[in-house]
Amino acid sequence: PAPQEEEPTYSGVKRMAVTLEQAQRVGYTLLKGLLRFGFMVANNLVAIPSYILYLIILQPLRLLDSKRFWYIEGVLFKWLLAMVASWGWWAGYTVVEWGDDVKVVSEDEAMMLVNHQATGDVCTLMMCLQDKGTVVRQMMWLMDHIFKYTNFGIVSLLHGDFFIRQGKAHRDQQLVLLKDHLDKHYRSRDRKWIVLFPEGGFLRKRRETSQAFAKKNNLPFLTHVTLPRLGATQVILKSLVAQQENGTPAGGDAMVAESKSKGLQWVIDTTIAYPNAEPIDIQTWILGYRRPTVTHVHYRIFPIKDVPAEPEALTDWLYQRFIEKEDLLSHFYKTGAFPPLQGQAKAISREMTLSNLWLIVIQSLAFLSGVMWYCIFQYFYHCLF
Repeated sequence: PAPQEEEPTYSGVKRMAVTLEQAQRVGYTLLKGLLRFGFMVANNLVAIPSYILYLIILQPLRLLDSKRFWYIEGVLFKWLLAMVASWGWWAGYTVVEWGDDVKVVSEDEAMMLVNHQATGDVCTLMMCLQDKGTVVRQMMWLMDHIFKYTNFGIVSLLHGDFFIRQGKAHRDQQLVLLKDHLDKHYRSRDRKWIVLFPEGGFLRKRRETSQAFAKKNNLPFLTHVTLPRLGATQVILKSLVAQQENGTPAGGDAMVAESKSKGLQWVIDTTIAYPNAEPIDIQTWILGYRRPTVTHVHYRIFPIKDVPAEPEALTDWLYQRFIEKEDLLSHFYKTGAFPPLQGQAKAISREMTLSNLWLIVIQSLAFLSGVMWYCIFQYFYHCLF
């Protein structure tokens, strides 16, 4: 038989081309990550000190007109969160929204119950709530106490967010502190929305414990979420729901922003889903090394009158919300979409957008503020020395 022609040269060249292409891609990703990290550091170095200094010089206004002071603080806070949102937005990490339209209740008081998979969940909410009217500047966050020690911790402290310690040893004390915090800071700072993650930790950390608890107590076996904890939710409802004369919670039937009811009026069950169940963490959000990704957020709005007040009934109601989240996420991971709402033939999604021009203006104001404060300090330094 005729000798076979060898083709190692062609294969070798092909392998070299693939390897070179991969190396170029890795190099580009590293360079982009370094540039993004440098920009984020510069962003923090000018924006966070500027926020703090603005609040310091506005302290006389806080004494004279507290409402106006917290209005200005809220605007500055929203701009800071917009900067965080811009890091993901410019990396192609966008959001598509499903379910109820929360814009119609953006001027009412509401509590958001969110599933928790990774640090990127907070960034996702910072992004998708930017276009919801006054929500971002008037919202309060409940987050793990470790967040207090991050670069953004001082901002959250000044804004009035609450840092909660996890674990049985701290639980009772933390709930007392939470109630005291709400009584002192929620309405005095004109807050309207409060955001919490009832699972009490990331899915990957709590899933095994939650499944063991469910098996022991004959509860549903969940894989995409964990069973929620009751404590913080109950404290928030007791503290923020206005009681009418007959003792029933205030709240309307229709989801309209013009409602005149006082107190907490809505519970917004919020479910975050990532393609292929691969959540985005804060490192990815900052460095942008993952390819453009669409995160999906599903909302379901409940009038406060439909939320039971008694602990046992509230526990059942809260469990039911997370069982529904499990079903929503199972459907999403199978089909790539959330199921339609009751009465809808087809699920309707809404693409959330941010204005690049607006983000550039905010970033420019931050850096200009940094330059202004630097010049002020230089002036006083030379005057004194």
